[in-house]
Amino acid sequence: MRKIVILTVMVTAAVLSACSIKMTMSGASIPENINTFSVQYFDNRAPLINPLLSQNLTEGMKDRVSNESRLNLVNGTGDVDFSGAITGYSVRPMAIQADAVSAETRLSMTVKIRYKNYKDPKLNWESSFSAFRDFPSDQNINLVETELTNEMIEEITENVFNKAFADW
Repeated sequence: MRKIVILTVMVTAAVLSACSIKMTMSGASIPENINTFSVQYFDNRAPLINPLLSQNLTEGMKDRVSNESRLNLVNGTGDVDFSGAITGYSVRPMAIQADAVSAETRLSMTVKIRYKNYKDPKLNWESSFSAFRDFPSDQNINLVETELTNEMIEEITENVFNKAFADW
């Protein structure tokens, strides 16, 4: 039984190494000719401005690709490049009760991302990604905003990464 497992692993490894695509633990498939990536600063063009959001999203995208792929981050323009802008950031009441008071508040964020693959321009795309988090209306937004925006950045960068490298 053990010999069959070892043989299966060896055959799978041989097949994958013969392909021009490398698989990562995240499920990403990145062609061999892609070695570097870059992330441009995400401008905040939302009507409501969180002063830390642009920097946090930019760094979050860099961290996501660095941690989940073999690609090296470069200044300027890499083999693949991420750019875009925060186009929406809002706080609005949800779940209005009979006494016209909101039971929950929703914090939401929308980001427009441009992905350029300089090795294979057919793979370029532009898309919007959104995330939101609800919280009790009796909580002060200032107390929960950092945690909630970090969660939304994590969700958005995961979705961007998957679209770019895992064909999701």
